[in-house]
Amino acid sequence: MIADSAAAFRDALPGGGRLAGLDVGSKTIGVALCDGEWTFASAAETVKRTKFSKDLEALKAIFTKQEIAGLVIGLPLNLDGSDSPQTQSVRAFARNMDQTGLPILLWDERWSTQAVERAMIDADMTRKKRAERVDAAAAAFILQGAIDALVGL
Repeated sequence: MIADSAAAFRDALPGGGRLAGLDVGSKTIGVALCDGEWTFASAAETVKRTKFSKDLEALKAIFTKQEIAGLVIGLPLNLDGSDSPQTQSVRAFARNMDQTGLPILLWDERWSTQAVERAMIDADMTRKKRAERVDAAAAAFILQGAIDALVGL
């Protein structure tokens, strides 16, 4: 099940449970996790992309180990809210992830990477460390926005 609204996603998870947030890029997938009560999200790891079957294996291993109940996937919309080629790619990725059987929420991720990079620069993090951590941190930013909305319903 792929939901475009937080309410539909929440209805698919009546008992709550741990969520994973994904920031899907062309070279990497940032992964974040939250607790079962949906209070805070934290960056977990970055999966280097190869082919989808291997990416899926790596992600499923994380989901199983962390007992994930649902997925929040960042949707990179244009500033005007319209779809871009990257948006279509992420929608296709979400359709492929539907085979995990986990409920999926597509969450607007506009400005997530820029916000995270700005915070890392403000924290005086080196360019190399920012490059290593930005995808997982962006996934945490996306996931935190989603869980804040879910808790507010």
